[in-house]
Amino acid sequence: MTAIDPRAAVEKGAELDPSVTVGPFCQIGPQVRIGAGTVVSAHAVIEGRTVIGRDNWIGPFAYIGGPPQHVSYQGEDTAVVIGDRNRIREQVTIHRGTAGGRGETRLGSDNFIMVGTHVAHDCIVGDRVILANLATLAGHVEVEDDAVFGGFTGVHQYCRVGRVVMIAAMAKIVQDVPPYSLVGGEPPRFVGLNRVGLKRVGMDEGAKKALRQAYRIIFAKGSKLADGLARAETELGNVPEVRHVIEFIRGSARGIIRE
Repeated sequence: MTAIDPRAAVEKGAELDPSVTVGPFCQIGPQVRIGAGTVVSAHAVIEGRTVIGRDNWIGPFAYIGGPPQHVSYQGEDTAVVIGDRNRIREQVTIHRGTAGGRGETRLGSDNFIMVGTHVAHDCIVGDRVILANLATLAGHVEVEDDAVFGGFTGVHQYCRVGRVVMIAAMAKIVQDVPPYSLVGGEPPRFVGLNRVGLKRVGMDEGAKKALRQAYRIIFAKGSKLADGLARAETELGNVPEVRHVIEFIRGSARGIIRE
């Protein structure tokens, strides 16, 4: 049988795999689904239409599946979907989507979500993302795989953060962060490639060289962004990582953090 502490409150209708562990004083709502091997620590609250995958660890006082902090929310049936092997630490909040947005908030797999961080309504967070203490994602933010956020980072609603990005602590992000970049300062600026991140994901030297060349072209002083993208596409567009950068920047609605 599922290891549910007798002091926990698991409502009728909740579906928990027999290998799930639930600590004391937890509250789990009737629409919650939790996969095999997941541990829910003491005092955590999981409610709403929330689906959690396998082998996650959810820390004390985490609040997952709560209603979105949105003035138009009227109790619509929206959701949170969480993948596998995530570490969700103490006092993390992950809110449901909105009917006017995606209808769900999605967190991928193998993420490390540190103490006190907030993932707002309608966010999409990829895999292997690190959110350091008290980082905050506003509504509708999109985060690609392997991004790292320093502590106290704040991301404005509708921003996008690219793959293998590193954002320095306490940054205020109000524009899109281009893939593979290191961003810091006040206001935040593009510093260069995230060399540590690229090493961690095992990117080969040829791709790194192509990215360096591409960013020099795209962000060349005195050149229009559209012209830089066109030139980078012509000269280096056959490299998948460069192609991703070009498509990401072209798809930006909020503008791109630059040098």
